[in-house]
Amino acid sequence: MSQTETVRAYYNHVDAGETDALVALFAPDVVYDRPGQAAIRGRAALRAFYEDDRPLSDGSHELDQVVADGQTVAVRGRFAGRQAGEPVGFGFADFHEFDDEGLITRRTTFTDRDEV
Repeated sequence: MSQTETVRAYYNHVDAGETDALVALFAPDVVYDRPGQAAIRGRAALRAFYEDDRPLSDGSHELDQVVADGQTVAVRGRFAGRQAGEPVGFGFADFHEFDDEGLITRRTTFTDRDEV
């Protein structure tokens, strides 16, 4: 699977609630940065975030642009779903860095929301 296919698969797995498939796309020592919040480090913490701690639910991602450059894939898109039980929609920009084995080693998310 190419890097862009991996990134597209990631969003599909998030939207479908497929945690096992989602976590498998990441390196064991992954770092997930969300500016203004503590970094998520490692697959176990990533799994816990998506299974128990993610403040967003019942949503879907629409990808407007996916750009690969070297070992990084950048995505610009929109999310619509629920946060704290209320409808929410916002734009985002994500950066996924890959290792030589095709796994995501670092993910950085930027939104106009305080917590996602």
